[in-house]
Amino acid sequence: MKQIILTTIIAAACTASQAQDTTRSDYSQIVAGLQLDSSKQGGEEELVRVAVDVVHHRNLAMNIPVVNMVSLLKKNYITYSLDGMEALAPGFNGNSLWGMGSYLLLIDGVPREAGNVMPTEIQSIAFLKGVEAVALYGSRAAKGVVAITTKRGKAGNIHIDMRVNTGVNVPKSYPEYLGSAEYMTLYNEARANDGLSKLYSDETIYNYASGKNPYRYPNLDYYSNEYLKKMYNRLDATAEISGGNDKARYYTNIGYWTAGSLLNFGEAQKNDRSGRFNIRGNIDISLNDYISCNVDATAIFYTGKGVNANYWNSAATLRPYRFSPLIPLSMLEAEDDASQLLVQNSNHIIDGKYLLGGTQLDQTNPFAAIYAGGYNSYTSRQFQFNTGVNADLKNVLQGLTFKTTMAVDYSTTYNLAYNNSYATYEPQWNSYSGVDLISSLTKYGQDATSGVQNVSNTWYRQTIAATAQLDYLTSVAAKHFISATFLVNGFQQSESAVYHKVSNANLGLHLGYNYKRKYFVDFNSAYIHSAKLPQGNRQALSPTLSVAWNLSQENFLRSADWLDLLKISASAGRLHTDLDIASYYLYQGYYTVDGSWYGWKDGSGIPATESRRGDNPDMTFPRRDEVNINLEASLFHKLIEFNFTAFKNKNTGNIVQAAVLFPSYYNTGWPVSSFIPFVNYNDDTRTGFDIGVNVNKHIGQVDWTLGVSGTYYKAVASKRAEVYEDAYQYRQNKPLDAIWGLQNLGFFQDQDDISKSPAQSFGQVKPGDIKYKDQNGDGIIDGRDEVYLGKAGWSGAPLTLGVHLEAKWKDLSFFALGVGRYGAYAMKNNSYFWVDGEDKYSVVTRNRWTEANKATATYPRLTTLNSDNNFRSSDFWLYSTNRFDLGRVQLTYDLNKLIGKKKFVRELGVYVSGANLLTIAQERETLELNIGSAPQTRFYNLGVKALF
Repeated sequence: MKQIILTTIIAAACTASQAQDTTRSDYSQIVAGLQLDSSKQGGEEELVRVAVDVVHHRNLAMNIPVVNMVSLLKKNYITYSLDGMEALAPGFNGNSLWGMGSYLLLIDGVPREAGNVMPTEIQSIAFLKGVEAVALYGSRAAKGVVAITTKRGKAGNIHIDMRVNTGVNVPKSYPEYLGSAEYMTLYNEARANDGLSKLYSDETIYNYASGKNPYRYPNLDYYSNEYLKKMYNRLDATAEISGGNDKARYYTNIGYWTAGSLLNFGEAQKNDRSGRFNIRGNIDISLNDYISCNVDATAIFYTGKGVNANYWNSAATLRPYRFSPLIPLSMLEAEDDASQLLVQNSNHIIDGKYLLGGTQLDQTNPFAAIYAGGYNSYTSRQFQFNTGVNADLKNVLQGLTFKTTMAVDYSTTYNLAYNNSYATYEPQWNSYSGVDLISSLTKYGQDATSGVQNVSNTWYRQTIAATAQLDYLTSVAAKHFISATFLVNGFQQSESAVYHKVSNANLGLHLGYNYKRKYFVDFNSAYIHSAKLPQGNRQALSPTLSVAWNLSQENFLRSADWLDLLKISASAGRLHTDLDIASYYLYQGYYTVDGSWYGWKDGSGIPATESRRGDNPDMTFPRRDEVNINLEASLFHKLIEFNFTAFKNKNTGNIVQAAVLFPSYYNTGWPVSSFIPFVNYNDDTRTGFDIGVNVNKHIGQVDWTLGVSGTYYKAVASKRAEVYEDAYQYRQNKPLDAIWGLQNLGFFQDQDDISKSPAQSFGQVKPGDIKYKDQNGDGIIDGRDEVYLGKAGWSGAPLTLGVHLEAKWKDLSFFALGVGRYGAYAMKNNSYFWVDGEDKYSVVTRNRWTEANKATATYPRLTTLNSDNNFRSSDFWLYSTNRFDLGRVQLTYDLNKLIGKKKFVRELGVYVSGANLLTIAQERETLELNIGSAPQTRFYNLGVKALF
């Protein structure tokens, strides 16, 4: 197998594995020279799919974690391709690689999305982090690459793999809101705090608290079993068919899944379900001894049916007493002919017993919309096609090969909806002899079902990608192994309503040298182009250099039976990228003819031509400069496997429009005008490490594997264009994801406390409001008193730890996976915590500040006005997001012994699994809470898999 050097070339789907084995058969001597000793070589799971071949991961001159999905799915059923990878791939934290932000995701070498491929379609996933690993991918790969390779067919008899799963999603928790009576009581208190009279009488509050007539005195709990199911189901089935011969091989994947929802009334009972159907076909053909090709095609059909209402958003905003969703016909006065006529003319009698409720302020509401407003269907269609040709040019030059690929993807989405009009009714109640009756109805709106299907939100995206490359591999005296690759790579994505296409184009050069399988030197570089920069600065060279030393191949260690592998490597390089240049033409000055208005006489006006930014013909690429080192070891016949990487990179010359770099007259307030250009100025620095340790041990009759993966990074703003009065305000040398806010000193206890405190600039304050620290001692609390509070973890928590445990006893196997995330913070700043005005009250308001509990209160005083002082970024609302999640648990039983030697069914197994089972965190309740959206769920699954 060939060494690393070939690894970093664009991972294209165009590689036909069997065809490559054929076209490279004449290089057996070279390939043998690049292999490890058979006694120290791992199995198929250690092979890495790269652009031109399959290589052993220990022959890589750089650190590339690879997850073998085929092996993983045997013990861990997942429904999303990157689920749990934090615990399996050091350097990946779920959001990014090394905290660098948005990575480039490739599926068979083409820029796509992780959701475009199901786990059952995947052969392996490679996580490319360092500059040396991503250089050949060009500008768009500067923040790392996640390369997914799909399965391919193998020569032999036909294989049919079947998998069926059925499971349920059970909500973890729901938001808790106050009931009608308690809300009214607290709202009266809020009005009293504002110096206003009560809005709700004691009698009114009693009636709502009594529950005697929920239609007259509603107390809506949007999360009750009356409207929601306790769980909803998910079902999926997959069939994989593969086979072929030496001339042609094929792989087909046909999959379908469907899932329901928690809503349990109205149209939601039958029209709130999503489904996905996919079919993939990968074909490899060996035309002759010199030429092979592949043709791959994928189609994905997704449909999500839903109701014409945002139920979860309404559940977080509508107060519980506003209206009754249903008006019982049994409570209508029989003599009220007008109301009876409304009933007769209504198109929507719910369950034959109710009219749709509402008020003048709630003429449309989520309940009525779900019962009578129609439904919509979100449709997504994706078609992906890629093909490639491989040619062995040994008749031209021994060891020379050529490869070219091309891909075309097309995605489209649209929404189809039946938008029906409906009437709602507001009842007028009376009590006769203690019996509540409806004496009249007020109708709002009209019932109307047009039958017309409306099309909206149409969108498309097209991706075109192509590569071409020449590879050369040779050896001298079976000691010196030389490789070279020259490639042309590019892709372009066009999207509806976006004027400029997203493009990536580069030339790539790889030169590699390996001496006796001990010493490796790799040079990888890309010559890139970007239209985002001015003429003359649109090209740049991105060079990288890697060296590696395989100590386990040295004579003084080669005979050591306890040492399988010991390798150290180091890499350095510079990547130029346009990835963070926000838009095109930023280097050009911009003028507007729709500026300020001026006139020479009253009643006339002419728009001025004004500058919005200046020119910068010297704008250049931002760049990523990096040094990283890696240590990899395997001891005692894989008893312990260890991998450690440390890195430091600096992003230099990020483009900003900074006023402080230019004289003040470059910018005017009125008329609004600016001659300040965008310039290369800001710098960011990242340092960190990742580590992976696996322990494999056979104890008694049980095979154990314990794996630990960790990633830590620190990202700071190492250079910024800024001017502040006080040193603590500077963003330079602070984390990139810094949270800034005020420091609280508790609550104002009384008016005297307020009088003795600095002046408040965020509105009038009263006892019970939050008091803040005057950082600069100017006697005023304002934005200049904001300080650094903590890291937000925008690109993932600073420290990510993953652990997985495997145990196999006879035909029974166990798998568990957990991920911990530490070092980040967040603000409790959604509507559940920031409550004022007419907002819905959550249970957190129960411990609000009052005169009676001022010593123990944990929430500010209530108010019906805007509370700008209390509800702003401060450490009062700050909380730690440290958490450990038990992400996966699966128990699998092999039933092969039951089927005996039957040829029809070759393998059979059954498994039970669970996902998102447990969260251990100090702020668990907050972390598990979704406001304005469907709740987080635990997933319980039963699956059966069979091989025919």
